[in-house]
Amino acid sequence: MKTTQAKAWLATVAALLAGLSAGAQDSPGAQRQDPEAKFKMMDSNGDGQVSRDEHATGAQMMFVEMDANRDGSVTPIEMDGRARAQGTTIDRESAEKIKQVDRNNDGQLTSTEHEVGSSEMFIKMDTNGDGLLSKEEFAAAHERKREQRGNW
Repeated sequence: MKTTQAKAWLATVAALLAGLSAGAQDSPGAQRQDPEAKFKMMDSNGDGQVSRDEHATGAQMMFVEMDANRDGSVTPIEMDGRARAQGTTIDRESAEKIKQVDRNNDGQLTSTEHEVGSSEMFIKMDTNGDGLLSKEEFAAAHERKREQRGNW
């Protein structure tokens, strides 16, 4: 990995880790991060847009954080543990969240399932189809999810 790429990757990781804990909501039922803070965290190059690669990197970091025992899959217990570690309130069963992208219906989320689900999410969020998420697209998608599920 080139030095510049390594520095950019490390900056992204640091921003993700800092933003995940800083963006937690304290209100009852909240298990989401402020969309603006999440956007800034994912926008690793600071250009005001989140590319497909930046989104994928953020999703991968989220998976790594959730996979507490490092076995390559995330269980509902691990997902709940991550939420608690961030100081967030669990608003919806983690098993239900996993079920949305659990392709083999084993009740666990593999890295591949998470990657595919995140890619599908990016496509839905990118409403103008330009391959980049603007702040407005990002915020609107988070608001739609919040309204659909009571929270994201």
